[in-house]
Amino acid sequence: MTQLQFNNNLLGLQSKLRYYALSLTADNEKANDLLQETLLKALMHRETFSVNTNFNAWIYTIMKNTFINDYRRKVKAKKTFDSADWNSGTDWMKNTISHSPDSIYRSKEIIDKIKGLDDEYRIPFTMFLDGFKYKEIADELNLPLGTVKSRIFFTRKKLEKILQEYSFN
Repeated sequence: MTQLQFNNNLLGLQSKLRYYALSLTADNEKANDLLQETLLKALMHRETFSVNTNFNAWIYTIMKNTFINDYRRKVKAKKTFDSADWNSGTDWMKNTISHSPDSIYRSKEIIDKIKGLDDEYRIPFTMFLDGFKYKEIADELNLPLGTVKSRIFFTRKKLEKILQEYSFN
């Protein structure tokens, strides 16, 4: 199958894939994101497609697996946030029981401190907080695995110093 044929087949399935994505996610924006990610993965892994196989089934399998992997990542991240200390994520701030003006203000201050970090440290750190694995972050940012681990480590240490006034114990 030539690249032109591959692209035409992929574009021809786009509307059907969108309906399938919508049936999986039940949300327009999430369906669009899933569709876009599926198309990107199909284009990136075009060489793995075997000519004598069902193209439609191959694409639908990519979409289904992408949806399942994203779902598992979110469930795992939620479990991690639920049982871990403050270093594991900022979602705990949104779900705290106490919504006093003071706690809301402090939560905003902490989030602002994280947002104020340099991109080279903030991006890997927030991806880690969102449940991505080190390897996934390294692949996404096109960085060596050791660099990702050290940036997350140093970001934690820096935040510990910056946020000493907030006691989480």
